[in-house]
Amino acid sequence: MKKDIEYMLLALDEARKALSEGEVPVGCIIVDKNDSIISMAYNKVESNKDATHHAEVLAIRKATQVVGDWRLLGATLYTTLEPCFMCAGATILSRLKRVVYGCMDPRHGAAGSLVNLFAIDHPIHKVEIEGGVLEKEAALLLRQFFQERRKKKCLV
Repeated sequence: MKKDIEYMLLALDEARKALSEGEVPVGCIIVDKNDSIISMAYNKVESNKDATHHAEVLAIRKATQVVGDWRLLGATLYTTLEPCFMCAGATILSRLKRVVYGCMDPRHGAAGSLVNLFAIDHPIHKVEIEGGVLEKEAALLLRQFFQERRKKKCLV
C-alpha cells in the first residue's frame, strides 16, 4: 500500500500538469514488475484535439515503446481517475497486471461506477483493480478544474 501511495502521488503530479494546461486533470504512471517507472502521462485531449489522448492511453503507448512489446506483463497502471471504457479496454488488451485508481467516475467509469469491464471473465487475462487510493486529493483536482470552468462560462 505504501508504494501505491508513492506512485499515486506521482500520478497526481502529472494531473496537476494537465490542470496547468487547461486539460481535465488526470495523470497516469506505469510501473513495471521490478517497481521501475516506465512511463508517465497526463490528459492531452484538448491540446491534441484527440478524444483518445487520455492519460492512461498515452502512458500505455509510452510504456510499450520502452519495453519494446505491446504486452505489459506484470506492470501496474496508476491513474488519478477510474478508467473509462476505452482506457479499461486498453489495460486489458495490453495485459497489465493491475490498475490502481484514485477517485471514481460516475459518468464514464468502467471499473464499477457506471459499469465494470474488469469483472467480466476474460478468457486470457484478468486485471486486478484497486480504487480509492488518494481519492480525496484526486477528486479535489477535478472539482477545482470544473468549478473554474463553470466560472468562466458564467463570465462570458
